[in-house]
Amino acid sequence: MSNKQDTSKLWGGRFSEATDSFVQRFTASVTFDQRMAGEDIAGSRAHADMLCAVGVLSAQELAEIQGGLSQVEQEISDGTFQWSIELEDVHMNIEARLTELIGVSGKKLHTGRSRNDQVATDIRLYLRGAIDSIASELTRLQKGTIGLAAENTDTIMPGFTHLQTAQPVSFGHHLLAWNEMLERDHGRLLDCRRRMNQSPLGAAALAGTTYPIDRAQTAAALGFDKPTENSLDSVSDRDFAIEFCSFASLLMTHLSRMSEELVLWTSAQFNFIELPDRFCTGSSIMPQKKNPDVPELVRGKVGRVNGHLICLLTLMKSQPLAYNKDNQEDKEPLFDTIDTVLDCLRAFGDMIPAIRPRKEAMREAARSGFSTATDLADYLVGLGLPFRDAHEVVGKAVAHGVDVGLDLADMELATLQGFCPDIGEDVFDVLTLEGSIAARDHLGGTAPAQVSAAAQRALALLDLR
Repeated sequence: MSNKQDTSKLWGGRFSEATDSFVQRFTASVTFDQRMAGEDIAGSRAHADMLCAVGVLSAQELAEIQGGLSQVEQEISDGTFQWSIELEDVHMNIEARLTELIGVSGKKLHTGRSRNDQVATDIRLYLRGAIDSIASELTRLQKGTIGLAAENTDTIMPGFTHLQTAQPVSFGHHLLAWNEMLERDHGRLLDCRRRMNQSPLGAAALAGTTYPIDRAQTAAALGFDKPTENSLDSVSDRDFAIEFCSFASLLMTHLSRMSEELVLWTSAQFNFIELPDRFCTGSSIMPQKKNPDVPELVRGKVGRVNGHLICLLTLMKSQPLAYNKDNQEDKEPLFDTIDTVLDCLRAFGDMIPAIRPRKEAMREAARSGFSTATDLADYLVGLGLPFRDAHEVVGKAVAHGVDVGLDLADMELATLQGFCPDIGEDVFDVLTLEGSIAARDHLGGTAPAQVSAAAQRALALLDLR
Protein backbone atom coordinates (compact mmCIF):
# COMPACT_ATOMS: atom_id res chain seq x y z
CA MET A 1 0.00 0.00 0.00
CA SER A 2 1.39 3.40 -0.95
CA ASN A 3 2.39 5.90 1.77
CA LYS A 4 1.78 8.90 -0.47
CA GLN A 5 -0.87 11.26 0.93
CA ASP A 6 -4.14 11.13 -1.01
CA THR A 7 -4.81 14.73 -2.00
CA SER A 8 -7.43 13.91 -4.65
CA LYS A 9 -10.12 13.05 -2.10
CA LEU A 10 -12.45 15.81 -1.02
CA TRP A 11 -12.23 14.29 2.46
CA GLY A 12 -8.49 13.51 2.32
CA GLY A 13 -7.22 16.02 4.88
CA ARG A 14 -7.48 13.52 7.75
CA PHE A 15 -5.45 10.82 6.01
CA SER A 16 -1.67 10.40 5.73
CA GLU A 17 -1.57 7.75 3.02
CA ALA A 18 -3.45 7.00 -0.16
CA THR A 19 -6.28 4.51 -0.39
CA ASP A 20 -5.18 1.14 -1.72
CA SER A 21 -6.26 0.74 -5.37
CA PHE A 22 -8.24 -2.41 -4.62
CA VAL A 23 -9.96 -0.83 -1.60
CA GLN A 24 -10.71 2.21 -3.73
CA ARG A 25 -12.48 0.06 -6.30
CA PHE A 26 -14.11 -2.13 -3.64
CA THR A 27 -15.65 0.79 -1.78
CA ALA A 28 -16.63 2.92 -4.80
CA SER A 29 -20.28 3.12 -5.86
CA VAL A 30 -20.08 5.45 -8.85
CA THR A 31 -20.41 2.60 -11.35
CA PHE A 32 -24.01 2.09 -10.25
CA ASP A 33 -25.11 5.22 -8.37
CA GLN A 34 -24.37 7.53 -11.29
CA ARG A 35 -27.89 6.80 -12.48
CA MET A 36 -28.98 9.19 -9.69
CA ALA A 37 -27.06 12.13 -11.22
CA GLY A 38 -30.22 14.01 -12.14
CA GLU A 39 -31.61 13.66 -8.64
CA ASP A 40 -28.27 14.68 -7.12
CA ILE A 41 -28.18 17.86 -9.19
CA ALA A 42 -31.82 18.64 -8.34
CA GLY A 43 -31.03 18.27 -4.65
CA SER A 44 -27.97 20.49 -4.99
CA ARG A 45 -29.99 23.18 -6.75
CA ALA A 46 -32.59 23.22 -3.98
CA HIS A 47 -29.89 23.23 -1.30
CA ALA A 48 -28.03 26.12 -2.96
CA ASP A 49 -31.22 28.18 -3.29
CA MET A 50 -31.93 27.64 0.39
CA LEU A 51 -28.37 28.55 1.45
CA CYS A 52 -28.70 31.81 -0.44
CA ALA A 53 -32.13 32.52 1.07
CA VAL A 54 -30.76 32.15 4.61
CA GLY A 55 -27.65 34.22 3.86
CA VAL A 56 -25.00 31.49 3.77
CA LEU A 57 -24.35 32.03 0.03
CA SER A 58 -24.31 35.32 -1.82
CA ALA A 59 -26.43 35.89 -4.90
CA GLN A 60 -23.24 35.82 -7.01
CA GLU A 61 -22.15 32.51 -5.53
CA LEU A 62 -25.61 31.06 -6.10
CA ALA A 63 -25.55 32.15 -9.74
CA GLU A 64 -22.13 30.55 -10.23
CA ILE A 65 -23.24 27.31 -8.61
CA GLN A 66 -26.46 27.07 -10.62
CA GLY A 67 -24.63 27.86 -13.85
CA GLY A 68 -21.95 25.29 -13.08
CA LEU A 69 -24.57 22.65 -12.24
CA SER A 70 -26.23 23.33 -15.59
CA GLN A 71 -22.95 22.68 -17.36
CA VAL A 72 -22.36 19.48 -15.40
CA GLU A 73 -25.91 18.36 -16.20
CA GLN A 74 -25.30 19.00 -19.89
CA GLU A 75 -22.03 17.08 -19.87
CA ILE A 76 -23.72 14.10 -18.25
CA SER A 77 -26.57 14.32 -20.75
CA ASP A 78 -24.34 14.39 -23.82
CA GLY A 79 -21.96 11.74 -22.49
CA THR A 80 -18.82 13.84 -22.15
CA PHE A 81 -18.73 13.81 -18.35
CA GLN A 82 -15.72 11.90 -17.02
CA TRP A 83 -16.73 9.61 -14.18
CA SER A 84 -13.92 8.72 -11.78
CA ILE A 85 -13.64 5.69 -9.49
CA GLU A 86 -11.18 7.71 -7.41
CA LEU A 87 -13.99 10.11 -6.50
CA GLU A 88 -16.06 7.18 -5.21
CA ASP A 89 -19.64 8.15 -5.91
CA VAL A 90 -22.01 10.30 -7.92
CA HIS A 91 -22.00 13.06 -5.29
CA MET A 92 -18.24 13.56 -5.17
CA ASN A 93 -17.89 13.29 -8.94
CA ILE A 94 -20.42 16.06 -9.52
CA GLU A 95 -19.04 18.28 -6.76
CA ALA A 96 -15.44 17.89 -7.98
CA ARG A 97 -16.40 18.80 -11.54
CA LEU A 98 -18.46 21.76 -10.30
CA THR A 99 -15.49 23.06 -8.31
CA GLU A 100 -13.24 22.55 -11.32
CA LEU A 101 -15.61 24.67 -13.40
CA ILE A 102 -16.39 27.54 -11.00
CA GLY A 103 -13.70 27.43 -8.34
CA VAL A 104 -14.20 28.27 -4.69
CA SER A 105 -17.96 28.78 -4.96
CA GLY A 106 -18.26 25.10 -5.79
CA LYS A 107 -16.60 24.21 -2.49
CA LYS A 108 -19.30 26.11 -0.61
CA LEU A 109 -22.19 24.04 -1.98
CA HIS A 110 -21.72 21.29 0.61
CA THR A 111 -22.21 23.71 3.51
CA GLY A 112 -24.87 22.45 5.90
CA ARG A 113 -25.20 18.99 4.44
CA SER A 114 -23.39 15.62 4.36
CA ARG A 115 -23.19 12.81 1.87
CA ASN A 116 -25.34 10.91 4.37
CA ASP A 117 -28.39 13.13 3.98
CA GLN A 118 -27.49 13.79 0.35
CA VAL A 119 -27.66 10.14 -0.67
CA ALA A 120 -30.76 9.58 1.45
CA THR A 121 -32.42 12.43 -0.45
CA ASP A 122 -31.19 11.30 -3.87
CA ILE A 123 -32.39 7.74 -3.45
CA ARG A 124 -35.84 8.86 -2.33
CA LEU A 125 -36.10 11.20 -5.31
CA TYR A 126 -34.97 8.44 -7.68
CA LEU A 127 -37.34 5.86 -6.22
CA ARG A 128 -40.22 8.33 -6.29
CA GLY A 129 -39.72 8.85 -10.02
CA ALA A 130 -39.46 5.11 -10.55
CA ILE A 131 -42.67 4.54 -8.59
CA ASP A 132 -44.49 7.02 -10.82
CA SER A 133 -43.25 5.19 -13.93
CA ILE A 134 -44.20 1.81 -12.49
CA ALA A 135 -47.65 3.09 -11.50
CA SER A 136 -48.20 4.25 -15.07
CA GLU A 137 -47.14 0.89 -16.52
CA LEU A 138 -49.27 -0.97 -13.98
CA THR A 139 -52.29 1.10 -14.96
CA ARG A 140 -51.62 0.38 -18.63
CA LEU A 141 -51.54 -3.35 -17.91
CA GLN A 142 -54.77 -3.09 -15.95
CA LYS A 143 -56.49 -1.26 -18.81
CA GLY A 144 -55.40 -3.95 -21.24
CA THR A 145 -56.56 -6.72 -18.92
CA ILE A 146 -59.94 -5.11 -18.27
CA GLY A 147 -60.40 -4.36 -21.96
CA LEU A 148 -59.82 -8.01 -22.87
CA ALA A 149 -62.23 -9.03 -20.11
CA ALA A 150 -64.93 -6.69 -21.42
CA GLU A 151 -64.63 -8.36 -24.83
CA ASN A 152 -65.08 -11.84 -23.34
CA THR A 153 -67.86 -11.55 -20.78
CA ASP A 154 -69.71 -14.50 -22.33
CA THR A 155 -66.68 -16.55 -23.44
CA ILE A 156 -66.98 -19.73 -21.42
CA MET A 157 -64.02 -21.61 -19.98
CA PRO A 158 -63.59 -24.14 -17.18
CA GLY A 159 -62.84 -22.74 -13.75
CA PHE A 160 -60.38 -24.83 -11.77
CA THR A 161 -59.62 -25.82 -8.22
CA HIS A 162 -56.58 -28.06 -7.67
CA LEU A 163 -56.12 -27.60 -11.45
CA GLN A 164 -59.13 -29.89 -11.88
CA THR A 165 -62.24 -28.78 -13.73
CA ALA A 166 -64.59 -27.29 -11.13
CA GLN A 167 -67.29 -25.04 -12.60
CA PRO A 168 -67.70 -23.06 -15.81
CA VAL A 169 -66.77 -19.40 -15.63
CA SER A 170 -66.55 -16.48 -17.98
CA PHE A 171 -63.07 -15.87 -19.44
CA GLY A 172 -63.70 -12.21 -18.71
CA HIS A 173 -64.39 -13.09 -15.08
CA HIS A 174 -61.06 -14.88 -14.87
CA LEU A 175 -59.22 -11.88 -16.31
CA LEU A 176 -60.89 -9.56 -13.82
CA ALA A 177 -59.52 -11.77 -11.04
CA TRP A 178 -56.07 -10.86 -12.37
CA ASN A 179 -57.05 -7.21 -12.26
CA GLU A 180 -58.05 -7.50 -8.60
CA MET A 181 -54.51 -8.63 -7.80
CA LEU A 182 -53.04 -5.74 -9.79
CA GLU A 183 -55.39 -3.24 -8.16
CA ARG A 184 -54.14 -4.25 -4.72
CA ASP A 185 -50.58 -3.92 -6.00
CA HIS A 186 -51.28 -0.41 -7.20
CA GLY A 187 -52.66 0.53 -3.79
CA ARG A 188 -49.58 -0.83 -2.04
CA LEU A 189 -47.32 1.08 -4.44
CA LEU A 190 -49.04 4.40 -3.79
CA ASP A 191 -48.98 3.73 -0.06
CA CYS A 192 -45.23 3.19 -0.27
CA ARG A 193 -44.83 6.44 -2.20
CA ARG A 194 -46.83 8.42 0.33
CA ARG A 195 -44.85 7.12 3.28
CA MET A 196 -41.41 7.72 1.71
CA ASN A 197 -42.15 11.23 0.39
CA GLN A 198 -40.38 13.10 3.19
CA SER A 199 -37.12 14.99 2.80
CA PRO A 200 -34.02 13.95 4.79
CA LEU A 201 -32.02 16.89 3.37
CA GLY A 202 -30.61 18.97 6.23
CA ALA A 203 -30.10 16.05 8.60
CA ALA A 204 -26.42 16.34 7.61
CA ALA A 205 -24.17 13.54 8.88
CA LEU A 206 -26.47 12.42 11.71
CA ALA A 207 -27.14 15.29 14.15
CA GLY A 208 -28.24 18.18 11.95
CA THR A 209 -26.17 21.30 11.27
CA THR A 210 -25.25 24.54 13.02
CA TYR A 211 -26.12 26.60 9.94
CA PRO A 212 -29.51 28.39 9.87
CA ILE A 213 -31.00 26.11 7.21
CA ASP A 214 -34.64 26.02 6.13
CA ARG A 215 -35.53 22.37 5.63
CA ALA A 216 -39.12 23.16 4.75
CA GLN A 217 -37.91 25.21 1.78
CA THR A 218 -35.80 22.41 0.32
CA ALA A 219 -38.50 19.83 0.98
CA ALA A 220 -41.08 21.91 -0.90
CA ALA A 221 -38.67 22.67 -3.74
CA LEU A 222 -38.04 18.94 -4.27
CA GLY A 223 -41.71 17.98 -4.13
CA PHE A 224 -41.62 16.29 -0.74
CA ASP A 225 -44.63 16.50 1.54
CA LYS A 226 -42.50 17.63 4.49
CA PRO A 227 -39.05 17.21 6.05
CA THR A 228 -38.28 14.12 8.12
CA GLU A 229 -38.50 14.60 11.88
CA ASN A 230 -35.36 12.98 13.29
CA SER A 231 -31.84 13.48 11.93
CA LEU A 232 -30.55 10.08 13.11
CA ASP A 233 -33.37 8.20 11.44
CA SER A 234 -33.24 10.45 8.38
CA VAL A 235 -29.79 9.32 7.28
CA SER A 236 -30.08 5.66 8.28
CA ASP A 237 -33.64 4.74 7.29
CA ARG A 238 -34.04 2.41 4.34
CA ASP A 239 -37.54 1.20 5.19
CA PHE A 240 -38.84 2.79 2.03
CA ALA A 241 -36.53 0.66 -0.12
CA ILE A 242 -37.57 -2.50 1.73
CA GLU A 243 -41.23 -1.57 1.46
CA PHE A 244 -40.88 -0.98 -2.27
CA CYS A 245 -39.17 -4.34 -2.75
CA SER A 246 -41.95 -5.95 -0.71
CA PHE A 247 -44.48 -4.42 -3.08
CA ALA A 248 -42.38 -5.64 -6.00
CA SER A 249 -42.25 -9.20 -4.66
CA LEU A 250 -46.04 -9.33 -4.37
CA LEU A 251 -46.51 -7.81 -7.82
CA MET A 252 -44.05 -10.28 -9.34
CA THR A 253 -45.80 -13.13 -7.54
CA HIS A 254 -49.03 -12.07 -9.21
CA LEU A 255 -47.37 -11.74 -12.61
CA SER A 256 -45.84 -15.16 -12.06
CA ARG A 257 -49.26 -16.69 -11.35
CA MET A 258 -50.61 -15.06 -14.48
CA SER A 259 -47.59 -16.32 -16.41
CA GLU A 260 -48.15 -19.88 -15.23
CA GLU A 261 -51.70 -19.80 -16.54
CA LEU A 262 -50.59 -18.31 -19.84
CA VAL A 263 -47.99 -21.05 -20.23
CA LEU A 264 -50.60 -23.71 -19.50
CA TRP A 265 -53.20 -22.14 -21.77
CA THR A 266 -50.85 -21.93 -24.76
CA SER A 267 -49.92 -25.61 -24.49
CA ALA A 268 -51.40 -28.15 -26.90
CA GLN A 269 -53.01 -29.87 -23.93
CA PHE A 270 -55.08 -26.77 -23.10
CA ASN A 271 -55.04 -24.76 -26.33
CA PHE A 272 -57.12 -22.01 -24.70
CA ILE A 273 -55.29 -18.99 -26.13
CA GLU A 274 -52.85 -17.93 -28.79
CA LEU A 275 -50.03 -15.49 -28.14
CA PRO A 276 -48.78 -13.42 -31.07
CA ASP A 277 -45.47 -14.60 -32.50
CA ARG A 278 -43.66 -11.50 -31.26
CA PHE A 279 -43.96 -12.74 -27.67
CA CYS A 280 -42.70 -16.25 -28.44
CA THR A 281 -39.64 -18.01 -29.79
CA GLY A 282 -38.98 -21.27 -31.58
CA SER A 283 -36.80 -24.29 -30.96
CA SER A 284 -33.36 -24.83 -32.47
CA ILE A 285 -34.20 -28.47 -33.16
CA MET A 286 -38.00 -28.87 -33.13
CA PRO A 287 -39.55 -26.82 -35.94
CA GLN A 288 -43.11 -27.16 -34.64
CA LYS A 289 -42.41 -25.40 -31.35
CA LYS A 290 -43.78 -21.98 -30.36
CA ASN A 291 -42.50 -21.30 -26.89
CA PRO A 292 -44.18 -18.71 -24.60
CA ASP A 293 -40.84 -17.19 -23.60
CA VAL A 294 -42.14 -13.87 -22.28
CA PRO A 295 -44.44 -15.32 -19.61
CA GLU A 296 -41.87 -17.98 -18.78
CA LEU A 297 -39.17 -15.37 -18.24
CA VAL A 298 -41.45 -13.17 -16.15
CA ARG A 299 -42.33 -16.23 -14.08
CA GLY A 300 -38.62 -16.81 -13.51
CA LYS A 301 -37.76 -13.23 -12.59
CA VAL A 302 -39.80 -13.34 -9.40
CA GLY A 303 -36.86 -15.22 -7.87
CA ARG A 304 -34.42 -12.36 -8.32
CA VAL A 305 -36.90 -9.80 -6.97
CA ASN A 306 -37.63 -11.94 -3.91
CA GLY A 307 -33.87 -12.26 -3.46
CA HIS A 308 -33.45 -8.48 -3.48
CA LEU A 309 -36.08 -8.14 -0.75
CA ILE A 310 -34.26 -10.64 1.44
CA CYS A 311 -30.98 -8.87 0.66
CA LEU A 312 -32.29 -5.52 1.94
CA LEU A 313 -33.92 -7.02 5.00
CA THR A 314 -30.66 -8.75 5.88
CA LEU A 315 -28.66 -5.61 5.14
CA MET A 316 -30.59 -3.59 7.72
CA LYS A 317 -31.23 -6.20 10.40
CA SER A 318 -28.25 -5.45 12.70
CA GLN A 319 -27.25 -1.91 11.87
CA PRO A 320 -26.83 0.51 14.77
CA LEU A 321 -27.80 4.14 14.31
CA ALA A 322 -26.91 6.12 12.31
CA TYR A 323 -25.39 5.76 8.82
CA ASN A 324 -23.06 2.83 8.07
CA LYS A 325 -21.14 1.93 4.93
CA ASP A 326 -23.32 -1.18 4.72
CA ASN A 327 -26.02 1.05 3.29
CA GLN A 328 -24.09 1.40 0.05
CA GLU A 329 -25.37 -2.11 -0.63
CA ASP A 330 -28.96 -0.85 -0.83
CA LYS A 331 -28.71 0.55 -4.33
CA GLU A 332 -27.91 -2.38 -6.61
CA PRO A 333 -30.77 -4.60 -5.37
CA LEU A 334 -33.14 -1.63 -5.40
CA PHE A 335 -32.10 -0.52 -8.89
CA ASP A 336 -32.36 -4.04 -10.29
CA THR A 337 -35.78 -4.47 -8.71
CA ILE A 338 -36.95 -1.25 -10.35
CA ASP A 339 -35.56 -2.30 -13.74
CA THR A 340 -37.01 -5.81 -13.51
CA VAL A 341 -40.49 -4.65 -12.49
CA LEU A 342 -40.61 -2.02 -15.23
CA ASP A 343 -39.49 -4.50 -17.89
CA CYS A 344 -42.00 -7.14 -16.80
CA LEU A 345 -44.87 -4.66 -16.69
CA ARG A 346 -43.98 -3.31 -20.13
CA ALA A 347 -43.88 -6.81 -21.56
CA PHE A 348 -47.22 -7.75 -20.01
CA GLY A 349 -48.77 -4.40 -20.90
CA ASP A 350 -48.02 -5.13 -24.55
CA MET A 351 -48.85 -8.83 -24.46
CA ILE A 352 -52.11 -9.16 -22.50
CA PRO A 353 -54.30 -7.07 -24.85
CA ALA A 354 -52.90 -9.07 -27.79
CA ILE A 355 -54.08 -12.45 -26.41
CA ARG A 356 -56.45 -14.23 -28.76
CA PRO A 357 -58.78 -16.66 -26.94
CA ARG A 358 -59.64 -19.95 -28.64
CA LYS A 359 -63.27 -19.84 -27.65
CA GLU A 360 -64.34 -23.23 -28.96
CA ALA A 361 -61.46 -25.01 -27.24
CA MET A 362 -62.32 -23.28 -23.98
CA ARG A 363 -65.96 -24.20 -24.33
CA GLU A 364 -65.21 -27.82 -25.13
CA ALA A 365 -62.94 -28.05 -22.09
CA ALA A 366 -65.70 -26.61 -19.92
CA ARG A 367 -68.11 -29.29 -21.20
CA SER A 368 -65.81 -32.04 -19.96
CA GLY A 369 -65.04 -32.78 -16.36
CA PHE A 370 -68.67 -32.50 -15.20
CA SER A 371 -68.34 -28.78 -14.56
CA THR A 372 -72.11 -28.36 -14.06
CA ALA A 373 -72.35 -30.97 -11.29
CA THR A 374 -72.85 -28.28 -8.64
CA ASP A 375 -75.68 -26.83 -10.72
CA LEU A 376 -77.41 -30.20 -10.69
CA ALA A 377 -77.01 -30.37 -6.92
CA ASP A 378 -78.49 -26.89 -6.56
CA TYR A 379 -81.38 -27.97 -8.82
CA LEU A 380 -82.10 -30.93 -6.57
CA VAL A 381 -82.01 -28.70 -3.49
CA GLY A 382 -84.62 -26.59 -5.23
CA LEU A 383 -86.78 -29.71 -5.47
CA GLY A 384 -86.59 -30.09 -1.70
CA LEU A 385 -83.66 -32.47 -1.19
CA PRO A 386 -81.20 -31.64 1.60
CA PHE A 387 -77.90 -30.54 0.11
CA ARG A 388 -75.97 -33.54 1.43
CA ASP A 389 -78.50 -35.93 -0.18
CA ALA A 390 -78.33 -33.93 -3.41
CA HIS A 391 -74.51 -34.12 -3.26
CA GLU A 392 -74.68 -37.91 -3.02
CA VAL A 393 -77.17 -38.21 -5.91
CA VAL A 394 -75.00 -36.09 -8.19
CA GLY A 395 -71.89 -38.03 -7.15
CA LYS A 396 -73.53 -41.22 -8.33
CA ALA A 397 -74.60 -39.60 -11.59
CA VAL A 398 -71.06 -38.41 -12.19
CA ALA A 399 -69.65 -41.86 -11.46
CA HIS A 400 -72.03 -43.27 -14.06
CA GLY A 401 -70.97 -40.60 -16.53
CA VAL A 402 -67.33 -41.53 -16.02
CA ASP A 403 -68.16 -45.19 -16.72
CA VAL A 404 -70.10 -44.50 -19.91
CA GLY A 405 -68.15 -41.45 -21.13
CA LEU A 406 -71.02 -38.98 -20.98
CA ASP A 407 -71.27 -35.55 -19.40
CA LEU A 408 -74.34 -34.82 -17.29
CA ALA A 409 -75.80 -32.58 -19.98
CA ASP A 410 -75.48 -35.42 -22.53
CA MET A 411 -77.41 -38.01 -20.51
CA GLU A 412 -80.99 -38.95 -21.28
CA LEU A 413 -83.65 -37.60 -18.95
CA ALA A 414 -84.60 -41.15 -18.02
CA THR A 415 -81.01 -41.85 -16.99
CA LEU A 416 -80.95 -38.83 -14.71
CA GLN A 417 -84.36 -39.77 -13.26
CA GLY A 418 -82.85 -43.12 -12.35
CA PHE A 419 -80.79 -41.28 -9.75
CA CYS A 420 -83.67 -39.05 -8.65
CA PRO A 421 -87.21 -39.54 -10.02
CA ASP A 422 -88.17 -35.93 -9.30
CA ILE A 423 -85.81 -34.59 -12.00
CA GLY A 424 -87.76 -32.96 -14.82
CA GLU A 425 -87.08 -31.79 -18.35
CA ASP A 426 -86.13 -28.36 -17.03
CA VAL A 427 -82.95 -29.84 -15.61
CA PHE A 428 -81.24 -29.28 -18.93
CA ASP A 429 -81.66 -25.54 -18.53
CA VAL A 430 -79.25 -25.62 -15.58
CA LEU A 431 -76.92 -28.23 -17.07
CA THR A 432 -75.99 -26.03 -20.03
CA LEU A 433 -72.82 -23.98 -19.72
CA GLU A 434 -74.68 -20.77 -20.47
CA GLY A 435 -77.30 -21.56 -17.85
CA SER A 436 -74.62 -22.33 -15.29
CA ILE A 437 -72.77 -19.03 -15.57
CA ALA A 438 -75.94 -16.98 -16.01
CA ALA A 439 -77.31 -18.38 -12.74
CA ARG A 440 -74.47 -16.78 -10.76
CA ASP A 441 -75.95 -13.33 -11.19
CA HIS A 442 -74.76 -11.43 -8.13
CA LEU A 443 -71.96 -9.05 -7.21
CA GLY A 444 -68.69 -10.88 -7.78
CA GLY A 445 -70.36 -13.68 -9.74
CA THR A 446 -69.47 -14.94 -13.19
CA ALA A 447 -72.76 -14.10 -14.96
CA PRO A 448 -71.96 -12.13 -18.15
CA ALA A 449 -74.02 -9.13 -17.01
CA GLN A 450 -72.11 -9.05 -13.72
CA VAL A 451 -68.76 -9.39 -15.49
CA SER A 452 -69.63 -6.54 -17.83
CA ALA A 453 -70.64 -4.33 -14.93
CA ALA A 454 -67.49 -5.25 -13.00
CA ALA A 455 -65.33 -4.33 -15.99
CA GLN A 456 -67.02 -0.94 -16.21
CA ARG A 457 -66.47 -0.29 -12.51
CA ALA A 458 -62.82 -1.28 -12.81
CA LEU A 459 -62.27 1.07 -15.75
CA ALA A 460 -64.02 3.88 -13.88
CA LEU A 461 -61.57 3.43 -10.99
CA LEU A 462 -58.65 3.73 -13.40
CA ASP A 463 -60.11 6.93 -14.83
CA LEU A 464 -59.95 8.49 -11.35
CA ARG A 465 -56.17 8.09 -11.16
